[in-house]
Amino acid sequence: MSKIKTFILLIGDIAILYGSLVLTMVLRYGTENFAQFLSAHIQPFSFIFLFWLLIFYLADLYKVKNSGANLNVLQTFVFAIFISVIGSIILFYLFPSVFELTPKTNLIILALVFGLIDLGWRFVLAKIFIVGGLKTKVAFIGDSPITNEIKSYLQKNPQMGYEIVPKIEDGADMAVIQPNAKNDPKFIDFFYNLLAAKIAVVDSIKFYEMIFQKLPIEEIERGWFIEKITTRRKFYEFTKRLIDIIFSIILGIIFLPFGLIIAVLEKMSSRKGPVIFKQERVGLNNKTFILLKFGIMKEDKGSPWTGENDDRFTLLGKFLNHTHLNEIPQLYNIFKGDISFIGPRAEDKKLVEIYRQIPHYEIRHMIKPGLTGWAQLNYKASASIEEAKEKLKYDIYYIKNRSLLLDFIIFLKTAKYFFFSN
Repeated sequence: MSKIKTFILLIGDIAILYGSLVLTMVLRYGTENFAQFLSAHIQPFSFIFLFWLLIFYLADLYKVKNSGANLNVLQTFVFAIFISVIGSIILFYLFPSVFELTPKTNLIILALVFGLIDLGWRFVLAKIFIVGGLKTKVAFIGDSPITNEIKSYLQKNPQMGYEIVPKIEDGADMAVIQPNAKNDPKFIDFFYNLLAAKIAVVDSIKFYEMIFQKLPIEEIERGWFIEKITTRRKFYEFTKRLIDIIFSIILGIIFLPFGLIIAVLEKMSSRKGPVIFKQERVGLNNKTFILLKFGIMKEDKGSPWTGENDDRFTLLGKFLNHTHLNEIPQLYNIFKGDISFIGPRAEDKKLVEIYRQIPHYEIRHMIKPGLTGWAQLNYKASASIEEAKEKLKYDIYYIKNRSLLLDFIIFLKTAKYFFFSN
């Protein structure tokens, strides 16, 4: 259902973009030569609209939970349009022979027209999602911490389009059951009859994954991993390694001047220690390797956990940490094969010993760690066992669903931090 709603959001935006272009032509040039001006603008603006849709995607404006009317969504929406306009102007001036236009005034008019219409469309659509016929009535059979978490989330986010009903008999479209219930002989006939009545039967772990895009490690048993996790994907692993080698070389050449400048600034900073910080990390199959970074702290001592306001940061270190430029040396780790561009974060060997008490923590070492990953995008850097546990839920989701497509999505979402911050 959420995919249908996302598709509706996307199609609506495309229609409104082209409708706004038509209105812009009428407002700017009138109706007399309308067809001529529209014909000149339709092709170049079609390319620009693809760019706008990408920016909206990176800003998470195609997540159903962000279709509602609140201040955070409004701020993100306005900023996404601002970035889209600035990016469009840059594209028009960088590639004048392609676009054959430099329409500054038209872009501003288009942005205002589109912004007003699309914002209204999204708020109306959110109301439809909440009260309209797109709701799915869900009955929860059995109780557990994760079903309570799901219920609480759905009640706070009615735009997701799920309505919780107390019983199957109350017109439920879906029954969410406990994972082991479907294998219990006492309930097999009951669940079978639900399917015959066209009521979807989904176990709570799968539904939790659908809603949160992470997995509830507290309620997953070892048998689930045997059934759901694929250990080897030869084509995927070969292709991913090839991409890592090619892009680590290309980016290494591009970032070499920046790295040299940072190295000089590091020498001039208050940092005590070498320019390149080396740390033993745990990687694929629990093998250790030396991870390289530019040093960001006054001294490489103290707690293995770091926070955003850690007083050990140098002034330069704060900037490098915020922009992630301290990770430029890791391009060598990627080229060497210690890590990949995409994967779970490689943790300090000392922290791994602490984190082993978390259920199923060892599973994250069945694949190569990464420079960025699903957990890094969806949760802050862990500064405690509880936070590491929360990140593991996202890591296991990635391990289960890893693919070149998901890696590309993670790459795009990583890119959004150049424009948007959490």
